[in-house]
Amino acid sequence: MKVSIVTPVYNAERFIHETAKSVMGQTYKDWEWILVDDCSSDSSWEILKELASNDPRIRVYKNNENLRSGKTRNFAIGAATGRFIAFLDSDDVWHENKLSIQIPFMVENGYFFSHTSYGYLNESGEKIKSTLHVSPIVDYIHLLKRTEISCLTAIYDAEMIGKFYMSEHARKQDYALWLSILKSGVKSYGLDIELAYYRQVSNSATSKKSQLILKHVSFLRDTQGFGTVKAWYYTLYWMVNGFIRYYLR
Repeated sequence: MKVSIVTPVYNAERFIHETAKSVMGQTYKDWEWILVDDCSSDSSWEILKELASNDPRIRVYKNNENLRSGKTRNFAIGAATGRFIAFLDSDDVWHENKLSIQIPFMVENGYFFSHTSYGYLNESGEKIKSTLHVSPIVDYIHLLKRTEISCLTAIYDAEMIGKFYMSEHARKQDYALWLSILKSGVKSYGLDIELAYYRQVSNSATSKKSQLILKHVSFLRDTQGFGTVKAWYYTLYWMVNGFIRYYLR
């Protein structure tokens, strides 16, 4: 049962080798890795070509123009030939047993969508913070209140539910994708094992908290069709759970 791993790449030369090591070291061997370079200005494209030359399961593409992560992931989803679609960003890392644990978890239980707990790395690859533990079952309303499905842990069964694509919205395209799947009636089943590691990279362009809140309201209005009151209702839940998630763990 082939797994298609989707990775957008943009100026990833610092971390892509470590990410590649975690994919190529998977104990589950039936995978293809689709990497799409989004007009990087560093050596990312050369690194991708080298990776592909050393493993026929790796397929690499290059955008003609900078499309950003959502559209870049959508191209990779469209090119995917596997039964399962998995996501991994170019600076994150998987545990070597991620696929060999998560795929049987889905198949044996008849689950079409799943996610796992995950840890955190700093820019040097050292573990920081504590594990983010996930809930056993997540439905549409749950995810509106607590955004616990992370891109580096999510896998869906495209053979059973069809291919779902990223939103065209300017931000949170992955979150919009999870909401689309859940809104269709499919639930995501959480596997409370730390099987992936999210890298926190310093970003001088991070928005102020007040701007993030307003953008979240706008996101819910634009992608979910919520009115202002309903958008603020779920944004307040998102704010409280986000505070607990990041500061009280």
